[in-house]
Amino acid sequence: MRLWFIFIGIVAYGLTGGQSLRTNENNEFAENVFHLSEVMLHDVANPPAAGRFYAYCALAAYEVTIADQDDTNISSHFRTDPAFVLPKVFPGWSKSFCAQYAMLEVGRKIMPSGYLLEENQKKLINLYKQKYKLVGKQLEANKMFAINIADQVVKFASDDGYQKLSTLTRYRPTSKEEGRWYPTPPEYMGAIEPEWKTIRTFFLDSANQFVQSAPAKFSQEKESSFYRQMKEVYDTTKRLSSEQKEIANFWDCNPFAVSFSGHMSIGLKKISPGGHWMGITGIVCNQKRISFDSTVLIHAMVALTLHDAFVSCWDEKYRSDRIRPETVINKYLDPTWRPLLQTPPFPEYTSGHSVISTASAEILTYYFGGNLPFVDTSEEFFGLNPRSFQSFRQASGEAAISRLYGGIHFRDAIEVGQQQGRSIGNFILGKIKGN
Repeated sequence: MRLWFIFIGIVAYGLTGGQSLRTNENNEFAENVFHLSEVMLHDVANPPAAGRFYAYCALAAYEVTIADQDDTNISSHFRTDPAFVLPKVFPGWSKSFCAQYAMLEVGRKIMPSGYLLEENQKKLINLYKQKYKLVGKQLEANKMFAINIADQVVKFASDDGYQKLSTLTRYRPTSKEEGRWYPTPPEYMGAIEPEWKTIRTFFLDSANQFVQSAPAKFSQEKESSFYRQMKEVYDTTKRLSSEQKEIANFWDCNPFAVSFSGHMSIGLKKISPGGHWMGITGIVCNQKRISFDSTVLIHAMVALTLHDAFVSCWDEKYRSDRIRPETVINKYLDPTWRPLLQTPPFPEYTSGHSVISTASAEILTYYFGGNLPFVDTSEEFFGLNPRSFQSFRQASGEAAISRLYGGIHFRDAIEVGQQQGRSIGNFILGKIKGN
């Protein structure tokens, strides 16, 4: 059977144009975050790996923006001090050029197909030559400035444990024990990133800092919590409203989705959950027309939070190692049942989208407030209609419940995942605020 990957689309930021330098620079930055996402789609980057890529790329951009400031660096609150030495700014220094070039340079060096970003770096150079008259020795000095910072970030990334993952013991499903995770249809892929808990965090003290309550114990007793939750997934997906289906598809964000046509399987490339929240960040930064420095800072904070939230969530996933609804429903209730969404290839508890969406919403609420209406156009290029929200927390709540509508999570994984994400987001904010 041949596997074909069709490029369906990528996150769109829904940005509105503006004539001010601030708006132009923010649009340029969002476009280059888009190019990072584009490469991740090409590589079919899994959710935690995508979170890592966004984090280091955004960190490089942020470090550039503080080179002319004396304020405390957010990296001073990291679990491990990166000890970056920022080069001195100079006449003709372009903060916006260097931040974007450094971000692309890190992506070029740490992403499997990062070489694809070389073309975007060339486009960035041509843009700044034509639009901002950055040429000759000034251009070269700016490139060297950006590369200096990018190289330091890449070096910092090189010892976070990522390179050792392939050397660790391979995961094997414990299929003989009831209630444990087992690969699901249609591709029955092996477990994704079972040792992600070994990746170094930025802010969290450890991967298991926010261990949550254990999931409901597997049971087929009709009065048990597990059975009731299993039946809830089954019954809910049988009577979904059109809006519930729309919600589930809007927040699907499954880079492993596969469609079948005859004997051919077709990989449907979709943005990761973290990519969706990076998209929301870009939308709102441009909606509020904030400064370039603030735009980069907030992107970096969301990206770093995504990274730590994925480490924490994946630690729990492989600790509890819980079965997916599709497996247990097919065995005990209805062998013909299929969820609305394809089940991702890793254990069920806690819900990754619930964790990272709630954590991201806490970060964005801190910077923009708890009552900021926005239109999320992140999925337009997938043929899905935009959705309107009154707050980031409303959006994260919808992302969480979408997993029940999609038939891929039990309720306790969703609700405990939200608690986990909230704890992570508030802990990170506490560090930043000096609490």
